[in-house]
Amino acid sequence: SDMCLPEVTIIPSRNKIQEGGNLTFECHVTGSPTPSVRWRTEKSWGSTLELVLYLTNVSSKDNLRNLTCEAENQAGPEEDMVQLDIEFPVKILFLRDAEQQHHWCFPFAVDGNPEPSITWLYNGRELKENTYTYTQFITESGDGSVKHGCLFLNKPTHINNGYYTMIVQNKLGRDEATATGMFMDNPFDPLDPEGIIPVPTNKSDMDVTENPESRVFVVSVAVGLAVFACTFLLIMVLVINKCGQHSKFGIHRSSVLGTEDDLAVSLRFMNFGSSPPSSDEDSGLSSFVENPQYFCGIIKDKDMCVQHIKRQDIVLKWELGEGAFGKVYLAECANLSPDSDKMLVAIKTLKDANESTRQDFQREAELLTVLQHQHIVRFYGVCTDGEPLAMVFEYMRHGDLNRFLRAHGPDARILEESKMPPMGQLTLPQMLHIAAQIASGMVYLASLHFVHRDLATRNCLVGEGLVVKIGDFGMSRDIYSTDYYRVGGRTMLPIRWMPPESIMYRKFTTESDIWSFGVVLWEIFTYGKQPWYQLSNSEAIECITQGRELERPRTCPKEVYLLMQGCWQREPQQRMVIKDIHSRLLALVKNPPVYLDILG
Repeated sequence: SDMCLPEVTIIPSRNKIQEGGNLTFECHVTGSPTPSVRWRTEKSWGSTLELVLYLTNVSSKDNLRNLTCEAENQAGPEEDMVQLDIEFPVKILFLRDAEQQHHWCFPFAVDGNPEPSITWLYNGRELKENTYTYTQFITESGDGSVKHGCLFLNKPTHINNGYYTMIVQNKLGRDEATATGMFMDNPFDPLDPEGIIPVPTNKSDMDVTENPESRVFVVSVAVGLAVFACTFLLIMVLVINKCGQHSKFGIHRSSVLGTEDDLAVSLRFMNFGSSPPSSDEDSGLSSFVENPQYFCGIIKDKDMCVQHIKRQDIVLKWELGEGAFGKVYLAECANLSPDSDKMLVAIKTLKDANESTRQDFQREAELLTVLQHQHIVRFYGVCTDGEPLAMVFEYMRHGDLNRFLRAHGPDARILEESKMPPMGQLTLPQMLHIAAQIASGMVYLASLHFVHRDLATRNCLVGEGLVVKIGDFGMSRDIYSTDYYRVGGRTMLPIRWMPPESIMYRKFTTESDIWSFGVVLWEIFTYGKQPWYQLSNSEAIECITQGRELERPRTCPKEVYLLMQGCWQREPQQRMVIKDIHSRLLALVKNPPVYLDILG
């Protein structure tokens, strides 16, 4: 009746000890009748019937072993178990070069007690971890105190090539090891001043061979190519002059299809298809190659001619701004259409016109006459009697879309320069309506195989009744200079709106315009914030080429963010098609998703 199970407790002389030390464990047992007691230990320790167990010269391997004190009487058996906790300096068992799994990974294994801290250096400088570069341990490796893991890199590019040093530390020691990551060849020649991504300056980061033979070879190849290019250009000039085409030329569009090149005319006055000019370029407009008969054909088929507007019919009111090619004015124009007496228009003037820019001006006008769509800014005609040469466009009262978004966003009340406009903050249906109109204009441009190259809210204009159209007056490079990144002293590129292939290889296609459209959507739903506003230009380039995405804006429904992500697929052919984007937006306009801004 007074039988009771044994109670067993192991009391260690101390909890933690370093390698080489001695440990004592006492086994306390109660129970009725008095139990028999024994230690069960693994491997070489054997077992003892003493209640006290002595261990000498312990090692880190002993951490894998358990100590058990067993007691038994007629009521039954009972036991207590302890695991040894022997402290020892950290060591790296291995660190291997980067290998590609789902993400790129530097595999490693470390051992140490207490658990070590891990830091990384990239080319000798601290590597900050984030959602794209992070350390992760592989659990349940069944290796005792050994920790297996990986330094993961999500979509690294050539700018991540280099040496990765792992530093591990605990209170008893530190260890380090270095591995190499080679993810992608640098697409830029280190001697190419137009290379967008700055090549690292310290020698160790760059494998530039200094052997003279290779240099001679490179130079001779370059000279050979240059001679070939000159000969080719000379033949082309002769051919073009024979055909009665005297304009300057140079290809301004990457296109696989010859037929697309017929349409790949740089729409310079509307800033379609041309890389943005820089202030140190002459006022000569970027040049183009085309089939001289092509647009004449279209103009004849559609019975279109460039309308000439008399200077006496134009009354300038005031200056709206100055662009790369000349000033832009608000004006009143008479006799533009039979049903209206006078109309407000925007007049874009061309300063310092020489023979070459005059021809470009004429071709541009022919082209703009062809481009007719309700979401492309309307071109009325030219005024060529006297100086300066001028183009006449419809006047969009509310100016560029970027400023309009900022003026109708949550921060507008804070900005002193603008009193909150009577319209108030833009609503979700209004934002979707704006986006659908831009998509409609882009569907039209894509149908003509036009590549815009600089689609952004600063290059869209807003008129009465929230009508939005693509096209600007060439002023955005001056007003929004921080949106452009100067490359090689001349070219200015809107890198924050560009996909990886445009940044790395200067490839501009209909698909690169889709990427930019995704960024335009993001701009609309952030009320005109600059993409990657928290980063410098070079950091933004790094993020985009690594495949990172802009975060979902706070007021953006998930349906719209999914559209943005469809535009930001790394592979151009995997991006959504503009027609599908447009129809999805129209469906959302008809039936806007219910979105609760919980944080608002």
